[in-house]
This record gives sequence, C-alpha cells and structure tokens, in this order.
Amino acid sequence: MRIGINALYLLPGKVGGTEVYLRRLLEWMPRLAPQHEYVVFLNKESEDAALAGKAAEQDVSGGSPLATVRMIKTGVGAISRPRRLLYEQFRLPALVRDQRLDVLFNPGFTASVRCPCPMVTTFHDLQHKRHPEYFKAADLAAWNFFLAAAARTSKRILAVSEASAQDFRRYYPGVAAPIDVTPLGAGESYFAIGDRRRASAVEQAEDVLLCVSTLHPHKNLDRLVRAFATWRKQSSANTQLVIAGMRGFFAERLEETMRDCGATSFVRLTGWISDEELQRLYTKARAFIFPSLFEGFGIPVVEALASGLATAVSDIEPMRSHAGDAALCFDPRDEESIVEAIERILQDEPLRAELCSKAQKRAELFRWEGTARLTLASLEAAGRRV
Repeated sequence: MRIGINALYLLPGKVGGTEVYLRRLLEWMPRLAPQHEYVVFLNKESEDAALAGKAAEQDVSGGSPLATVRMIKTGVGAISRPRRLLYEQFRLPALVRDQRLDVLFNPGFTASVRCPCPMVTTFHDLQHKRHPEYFKAADLAAWNFFLAAAARTSKRILAVSEASAQDFRRYYPGVAAPIDVTPLGAGESYFAIGDRRRASAVEQAEDVLLCVSTLHPHKNLDRLVRAFATWRKQSSANTQLVIAGMRGFFAERLEETMRDCGATSFVRLTGWISDEELQRLYTKARAFIFPSLFEGFGIPVVEALASGLATAVSDIEPMRSHAGDAALCFDPRDEESIVEAIERILQDEPLRAELCSKAQKRAELFRWEGTARLTLASLEAAGRRV
C-alpha cells in the first residue's frame, strides 16, 4: 500500500507536541510495516529535517526488506499559514494523484477536501471549540472552517485520547467517520532515564522542579510561577523552576508575571530545546509538574513518568486517566492547591518514593510503538480497497 503523509504543517521547533508525534510515527511505522511505501510531503521549512529518522535506513527484524520512505519537496512556505492552507487545498491533490496513493494521512488537523484518495486525519484536541477565547478572531474562523472540512471529508478520524474523542463526538455530531483512539507515548530514551534512576542507590538529581510546556495561555504557567514564588518564600528553599518549551504567544505575559512576583532569579525559560537537552533536564530534575488547564493528551506527563520522576499533574482529563495513581493531582485553578502539590512532590519523601516506584510501570501503557501500530491499523482500514 502507498501511504501519503501530509507534513506541510510542520515548522521545526514551532509546533510543539505535533512535531514530536510526526517524528515518532515516521520512525516507527516503516519499522513495523516495511511492506508499505511512505510518501512524505514536506514544506520549505522542513525540507532539510530528518523526518524519517534512522528507522527507514535500518533493516528490521526477520530479514524483511527495507521500507521505502520518499520525501517530496513541495517548496511551499508554511510559515505563512494562509499560503500553506491554500497549497494544501488546491495543489496537494494533484501531487497525491501523481503519486497514486492509497491513503493520505494528515497528522496535523487539516486536510485537503479535494483529495482523490481516502484520508485519515488526526485531531489532537478540540481547543478551538472548548476554549475559543485563546484564539484571535481570524485564527478561530480559520480553525473552525478547515477543521470542520477535514472532519467531513476524512474516512477515519484519529483522536489521541478518549477525552479528545468525546469532544469530537460532541462538536461534530454529524460526522459518520469512525474515530480511532491512538494514545501517544514516551520515547525509549525516557524509559532509559527511568532505568538509570532506579538502578542508582543514591538520588543524583539537582534541586530543580521541571515543567515541559509550550508558553500558551491554557498551559496555566502564570499560576505555576506565582505558586512557586509563594512556596519559595514559605520554605526558604533554593529550588529552581525550569520551564522548557517553545516560546508561544504567552511568553511576554509570563515574563511580566515573573518580574511582578520577583521570580526571575529562580525561574528559567529555556525556549525550544533539542531532544538531547530535554532528556538531560529529565535526568537532572528532582520532580515534575504539569499545571495545564486543557490538553488533548500531554506528552510531557508520560515522558516524566517514563523517566521515573515524582510527578504532579492537573486534576483534569486526560491527565487524570493517563497518570492514574502514579502522580499527585491538584486543582490547576487554585494557587494554594499548586503550592501544596509543589511542597509534597519536593519535600514529602515517602510520597516521592511511592510516586517514583509507580511512575515507569504506568508509563509502560504509553509507548510510541503502540501509537504507530494503532495508526497503521487505521490507515490500512481506510486505504483497503473492497
């Protein structure tokens, strides 16, 4: 089967978890199903990115032939969203036809309504419906139009959590396409961090509380910074808060919050960092916190669990279901609740030991190999000729 992959949305270092999602699937799908051909449509900004990873270059177990992964350079500049969307609607269908694809996979919300083959589209979340206040008027109009079009024209829909699947059914009740829930995962390198942490008799962590998050309003980072500043004053601790993730459109507001509460000396914003740098932070951190008000999945939470970290998360879905009893839950809208969570995961040693002992076992439920298998099953079902 010839599987097309619409990577036109990808701006390396600027789209957060959806970039991790695409990269991990392109690593695992050719490895798991080398009998298929994979045709990846790139934009101008991602033409030089090694999207297919090493999986496409290596043999797979059992002596199977190498998978064929082809990169198609379209030349469209995706930094201009209108230009990219127009290209997706009017030029991509011709490329799909030329490549004689059996199915087109859209991993980034939008799809070409004139596509000549069946499509499978991933809806990572329904934030534009749940929280329209976080969008500019023009952006919200575009999200509503193009995502509704993708929902109507896709043969199957992928939702990254049951919570996102429920939201999809609520906001697109007339869409008859099957919804396949394909939970996301943590990479093998994060499990390796957890293995090393468990093998060490003495904790080697630095006095750092880690949060991995894009700087967007719904990530609730202003409350986290204020709560952390309050905790520092109450505890007289020297712990640093490190917030790692790309600078979204809440960055300046967050920096203003840091100045207002005197937190600039003990809160660090890293901006977008490489996988290697991120893994070093997971290795060095003493604990992990994730205060988001809304998520489709929340990859950093399972990365933290896989790394064996004592973890505190917002008491919302899907965080609550993902973490189970392996993380401490708190009310993300209550700063006192966040302060208490910080105190407990950093200072309550029996609780920390309990959470660390449960973390990696819980994360075993969320591996990228599993995500890729479920995604392949959906693509094969959509592309199957009857």
